[in-house]
Amino acid sequence: MGIELKKQYKYSLVVPSSMGVRLTPTDGQPMHCGRNLIMQATSAETNVASVCSYLGLPVKVLTTFVKNSPIARFIKDDLAGRHMDYEGKEVDQGGPWGYRHQFNLADSGYGSRGPRVHNDRAGEVGRTLNVKDFDLDRLFGQEGVQIVHLSGLIGALSPDTSRFCLELARAAKKYGTRISFDLNYRASFWKNREKELHDIFTEIAAASDILVGNEEDFQLCLGLEGPEAGGKDIAAKIESFKGMINSAKKAFPNATVFATTLRQVVSVNCHLWGALVAEGSNWHVIEPREITVLDRIGGGDGFVGGMLYAILRGWEPEKWGQFGWATGALATTMLTDYAQPADEEQVWSIWQGNARVKR
Repeated sequence: MGIELKKQYKYSLVVPSSMGVRLTPTDGQPMHCGRNLIMQATSAETNVASVCSYLGLPVKVLTTFVKNSPIARFIKDDLAGRHMDYEGKEVDQGGPWGYRHQFNLADSGYGSRGPRVHNDRAGEVGRTLNVKDFDLDRLFGQEGVQIVHLSGLIGALSPDTSRFCLELARAAKKYGTRISFDLNYRASFWKNREKELHDIFTEIAAASDILVGNEEDFQLCLGLEGPEAGGKDIAAKIESFKGMINSAKKAFPNATVFATTLRQVVSVNCHLWGALVAEGSNWHVIEPREITVLDRIGGGDGFVGGMLYAILRGWEPEKWGQFGWATGALATTMLTDYAQPADEEQVWSIWQGNARVKR
């Protein structure tokens, strides 16, 4: 069972996002010891969208920028280089202690030393992302969008961004755009806003066609009860997640696709990587298998991006999880926290376990 998508559209995928930069020490060093840093533009939502944009589908980012900021210019140039359109209000910095783009300080870890990520988000301009700054009737009604992808990270960032995501879901529903929602629960974002965010997330989930998240996401964001987590045993985890999704199907009958990744960490550079996709009454289980990891950050976003690409291309459901698994694995081989597939053949080679040289 596929997902029927709009035939008339300007954008295959639209994502709302708060853009920032990620600073990563070279050579796998920890941040407090690093002397040379790599800077890249980043956000969870554009990580997802990159799979589609690199493989040629039209993508648009809805965001906001600090006016006349060199970091904002860096982000705009980066998004253009990733083949993404963007739209966003220019916000005055308001002096040295005003608005700025977030900084994500992340080391990749190495061997037995796990990665550490420190988010420095004070004064984040993305918190001002507001529905008033966008013409949703033009975007969804006149231009046309096949899928809008929402993340719980941007959904819980501030009262303005929460309302923006809710209004995006309402407009998408009105104009026949499919809605993808990755719940992405973060306790620090939810503090003192539990009731408000539960209500907003529940309304978005009720309108969604695709829901992504682990058991904790469904329990803490949407208040669903499910079986106890299956511990470290993969088979138990799979059965536990199936139980949770059966509860979610009853609570959110509009959603026809549910998905999550499975990850077991052997060492920083060796993971067992798997996935589950529930489509209608069908389960597609990808048993975890070993992948070699350069930088794990962004693997989950890569999975969602690949799954959405496969749906947008109209492939049979069995391939949705397979392609997502492979784009997630691809993301972990790159220094960026998003996948940059050269073409579909490269992704399918990863799925097939074919790492031979291509001349």
